[in-house]
Amino acid sequence: MHSPHPLTRDLVLVGGGHAHALVLRMWGMKPLAGARLTLINPGPTAPYSGMLPGHIAGHYSREDLEIDLVKLARFAGARLIMAPATSIDPVAKTVTVMGRGEIGYDVASLDVGIHGDLPFIDGFAEYGIGAKPLDRYARKWAAFLEAVENDLAPEVAVIGGGIAGVELALAMGHALKVKGAVPKITLIEASEKITPQTPGAEEPLQKAMARMGVKVLTDASVVGVTRDRVLLADGRQVASRFSVGAAGGFAHPWLANSTLPLTDGGFVRVSQTLQAEGYDDLFAVGDCAELTDTPRPKAGVFAVRAAPVLKHNLKAALTGRRMRSFKPQEDYLKLVSLGGKRALAAKYGKTFSGTGLKAPLWRWKNHIDRKFMRKFDRLPSMPQPKVPREIADGQLDKQPMCGGCGSKVGAGTLAKALQGMPSLGRADVLSGPGDDAAVLSIGEKEQVMTTDHLRGFNEDPGLMARIVAVHALGDIWAMGATPQAALLSIILPRMAEPLQARTMAEILREAGDVLKGAGAEIVGGHSTMGAEMTIGLTLTGLLDRSAITIAGAQVGDALILTRPIGSGTVLAAEMQGKARGRDVAEMLARMAVPQSDAAGVLQDAHAMTDVTGFGLAGHLMAICRASGVAAELDLASVPTYAGAEALAAAGHRSTIYQSNLDAAPVFGPDSAKAVLLHDPQTAGGLLAAVNATDATDLVTELRALGHDAAVIGRLVAGDATIVLTQ
Repeated sequence: MHSPHPLTRDLVLVGGGHAHALVLRMWGMKPLAGARLTLINPGPTAPYSGMLPGHIAGHYSREDLEIDLVKLARFAGARLIMAPATSIDPVAKTVTVMGRGEIGYDVASLDVGIHGDLPFIDGFAEYGIGAKPLDRYARKWAAFLEAVENDLAPEVAVIGGGIAGVELALAMGHALKVKGAVPKITLIEASEKITPQTPGAEEPLQKAMARMGVKVLTDASVVGVTRDRVLLADGRQVASRFSVGAAGGFAHPWLANSTLPLTDGGFVRVSQTLQAEGYDDLFAVGDCAELTDTPRPKAGVFAVRAAPVLKHNLKAALTGRRMRSFKPQEDYLKLVSLGGKRALAAKYGKTFSGTGLKAPLWRWKNHIDRKFMRKFDRLPSMPQPKVPREIADGQLDKQPMCGGCGSKVGAGTLAKALQGMPSLGRADVLSGPGDDAAVLSIGEKEQVMTTDHLRGFNEDPGLMARIVAVHALGDIWAMGATPQAALLSIILPRMAEPLQARTMAEILREAGDVLKGAGAEIVGGHSTMGAEMTIGLTLTGLLDRSAITIAGAQVGDALILTRPIGSGTVLAAEMQGKARGRDVAEMLARMAVPQSDAAGVLQDAHAMTDVTGFGLAGHLMAICRASGVAAELDLASVPTYAGAEALAAAGHRSTIYQSNLDAAPVFGPDSAKAVLLHDPQTAGGLLAAVNATDATDLVTELRALGHDAAVIGRLVAGDATIVLTQ
């Protein structure tokens, strides 16, 4: 999403907590012109805490309780940086992000939650697991359930009572019973009561745990955790193969060690406007914050209700408008899961539990939780720009123009444009159009030269810079050359000078890191501003022997591909909010990984190219035509990115798919996976024709280096054609 208004201010949200998720949704429906919105979060999803006990019990899948931040960021027009924050400097106004350096802001907000690890208990870091962050706990719980099915003892200890500890004890007990195990669960609480903050719930929750067979130890202090025991201060030992920390929540160390105004527990002290004390440009909300005048328990309900106030005040901080105050309620309705599909309600010291076949309280809680998640599963359709009443014939397809298609025009269009292109016949120009890079004679040396650029298909300029560098270097690696020098060409959207400086710094830092790792020096370039972000690279590389071209393939060669296909389809679907965030994140991370080591493994290839805009079929056809061979492709062996086949089956296509299909038809049965053979790739894999006897060993070596390499077919005698063998 590109604003027609110049960008003038950076708003950075750190953490994908409930309040920030709601702010993003509201922002997407009514953005602030001129503000560039950034979300920093460790991963592509954020869990909804209200459904965690139901997930642990087995009532909800992992996806049921995950907010897809990739879709949400696309809807809000925000860039998403998927890495954890490690520090914040409120004076310099920067957030340091792991692997990404400093991200500058004009206004920022923190919603990073808390953690449940218990560092003061000996052995907990190694053998225990905090109930928060939720995703880590849920992942380890799933692994434990699988181990129980393979005869691990179903022994669980919950360290800490309260509503949270009781809910988790009952949920884990229910899940173990469903698996056919006889759970041995112990709840350990240091106080005399299991729910000291909610006294009215004590008796009904004690009864619920007695029915589940949960053993309760009160006035018990934990001093150590081992692989199969929890050690108490009085010398008792509790058998446990899965020890969970639910004894409150703790501030993340990077926040607790910051220079921000903090409570004794390391939480950010905020005023009624949700601003950090002493800072007009920094906000904090959710469990990581504490209201100075009206402190409240750590509960998601307060973050949810603070979201509209936070959204208003963030915009106010960016525009100079008046702030609003957040006034949290004194108490709130607690709907407590009781393991199975039963629940208990507690408020103002009174409780009521709904049991029986209809279990109305469980249905009520389920309705509330599902309704909350539907806010993010079903993002509203925003009005599109009005189409003029009269339009000239021959308009483009209504589908948004492809960004993640290797920045190619159609293969047929390009081929026609290159026909009859004049040549001076220079002796020092050793190649013509058609190969990955030009080969030039420089005295006794040979040099390769190439150029590539990509439109901004992702709002994160740093990530884009890494992907562009990998994409452009593919031409150099494919010809067996060593990268030498780079010129950068950068077009930024219209933005104020401070944002220009921040953006350029990110692009140069990330592209420079990839180029430096490949051995290339940035020697200059050009920058300007335009309608959208575009990053380009012109590269040279040195050859210490003859270049590997597309013309050297031989009959009998095996075909090796080093990277999955399907990126164009996934990115096309992501632009429409249809791709799963985890799939997009996994694919983008793979696209940003350099392939210099893979090129080294394939240095003796007879022919090689990188798979980019013309798709696997198009680039394979180029090898066949230049080498005078045909190809047999084993479709089942071709690796694909997660989600790509399902999206292709649903009809998602890149805008140059049809052009690629027309230029390089493949003979064989139709299928969603066959469609992906014509899918344009960005930063795609290396495609190499190698001796068949070496292929297996080469793939083994490539996989050991972390590449998703596979033998995908072979070359045979015949005219340039591609035939599917399966």
